Amino acid sequence: MTARVLSIAGSDPSGGAGIQADLKSISAVGGYGMAAITALTAQNTRGVRDVHVPPASFLAAQLDAISDDITIDAVKLGMLANAEVIRTVADWLERTRPPVVVLDPVMVATSGDRLLDADAEAAMRELLPLADLVTPNLGELAVLAGSGDGPPVVAETWAEAIAQAESVSARYGVRVLAKGGHLADDVAPDALVDAGTATIVDFGGDRIATTATHGTGCSLSAAIATLAAEHGDWSAAIAEARRWLRESLRHGEALGVGGGHGPINHFAGLWARGGTRTAPIPAEVEAEWWAGIADVRHEIDELPFIRSLADGSLEREPFLGYLAQDALYLRDYARVLAEAARLAPDAPAQAFWANSAHGSIVGELELHESWLGPAAGRSALDGAGESPVAEPDGATTAYLDHLLATAARGDYAVLVAALLPCFWIYTDLGERLAAGEFGAQALDPEHPYASWLATYADPAFAIATREAIAIVTSAASHATPAIRERMHRAFVASARHELAFFAAPLAAGSVAGATAGAVTA
Repeated sequence: MTARVLSIAGSDPSGGAGIQADLKSISAVGGYGMAAITALTAQNTRGVRDVHVPPASFLAAQLDAISDDITIDAVKLGMLANAEVIRTVADWLERTRPPVVVLDPVMVATSGDRLLDADAEAAMRELLPLADLVTPNLGELAVLAGSGDGPPVVAETWAEAIAQAESVSARYGVRVLAKGGHLADDVAPDALVDAGTATIVDFGGDRIATTATHGTGCSLSAAIATLAAEHGDWSAAIAEARRWLRESLRHGEALGVGGGHGPINHFAGLWARGGTRTAPIPAEVEAEWWAGIADVRHEIDELPFIRSLADGSLEREPFLGYLAQDALYLRDYARVLAEAARLAPDAPAQAFWANSAHGSIVGELELHESWLGPAAGRSALDGAGESPVAEPDGATTAYLDHLLATAARGDYAVLVAALLPCFWIYTDLGERLAAGEFGAQALDPEHPYASWLATYADPAFAIATREAIAIVTSAASHATPAIRERMHRAFVASARHELAFFAAPLAAGSVAGATAGAVTA
């Protein structure tokens, strides 16, 4: 189940830190983000200009409204501007007891300025035991580790930072993520320190040279809260959150946001791996692809071969020539179907393409033999005997070259898209011939090619076609945009080869050759 994560923090209208960064971070690592705003800021990448803190009673109302209705799997705590706000949050946590609480104690700015007064700092210390993990920067770690009697001593070495984290963990009974990002070093280590189990888990990493660091602490803590709710393991959550953060840091400057310290790019990885365009559902793919070959389908409808086949005026010689080419085509088409079965990603698809290959060899062979004779049918498919047409013509050759080349590339999705028009266009023609759309002559039982026309409207083939459409459009829906585009190109190329194949029997030799040669994969 998706982790439902509540961020309780201040806002950042520039979008790089606070609530805005938290919601991006939660979403980027797979959670559902919610927000209760503790403070409104006027800030940008150069700094904070003003802060407005709404009444704590309104914060309490926000928190109660969420928890009264929604199960909260994790809470991230950020900017809590004063003691009243901190105690309001503490009271709510004690009442609701969320399973995961990560506290990013916004106490000391990067500049070193203290952001909370003494009363608020005292309230923050009281809040710490209610958290599962605290993620202070070095300045905040120094404040929490100090006694309060003098100025905090900020760690200058990683060993000093670890010692302070151990002190805070032991004193408040909370895990501490010590962060070395502000150390003057070429590396930027982090460590999960847990005095309760006497463990320290180190996370190494080279420093990333970038000015886009605005909101880094907010983003990391929100991501950790989300992933901890998902994994149930703090080390795993921190490791994955750091991997995501470092990727986002590397791409932050490319956003070009602001003239100061810009934000990280929270979605850089998602954009690169998945794109930013919504994938179509299978029904949308089906409608788009079918409409996209409307011109090809219209040209097929108007071909002299189709019209004369429908009204029965087609001479026997071109019809037998068409059947012989079709038999030659089926020989290699069955092999391509078998390759689709071999490449299929699941058993149902594998079975479908294998059954289709078998049908092409057995069922179609029987039909061709009934018209061409046993020797001719076998010759077309397996080389035995003699055939009226010994070699495939230009249209048949071009179509098979397209399918065989696609199969040889080994890309299942593109291959099945190339196979689909042979199902889809034939079924569409058959259903419309059977419905009399090409004239009533096609429905006459005495039609010279009645048995052949009946195969076009075979209900079993129509069912198989629907399954083929479902398999291919589902693959297209789940494919990347680049693969989906390649699938579409292969589909359109096959549709045009279908047109050339139907045109060839009645075309003059030179015209037929030109038509077939014009079709490209």
